[in-house]
Amino acid sequence: MLKLDKIEDVMVVSFNLDSKINVTVSQKIKVEVTKLISPHSKLVVNLEGINYIDSTGFGMLLSILRTCKNNQSLLKLCNISPEVMELVKLLQLQTVFDIRNNLDDCLKSFD
Repeated sequence: MLKLDKIEDVMVVSFNLDSKINVTVSQKIKVEVTKLISPHSKLVVNLEGINYIDSTGFGMLLSILRTCKNNQSLLKLCNISPEVMELVKLLQLQTVFDIRNNLDDCLKSFD
């Protein structure tokens, strides 16, 4: 379900799902990703290939963000599809998350 890559000191989480983050996978993802967060860690959630996120998926992302903030860690999102970005804007989450166009932009923004 999750693909993890460590690039220097940044943990990159990618998905090999069927293009949806919904109620059936959100809790499992949250548990796995939360385990990766330690004080002052850097985390990128690469949403490449995800074309739909439901309310539980957005709740999961917000929960991960809260865990990051509680650990003085950084979370960035990248490769958001136009369909998902419409939902992000509808929910006004573009000001809540640090969203970058692609993985390279995320990695450079940690410097």
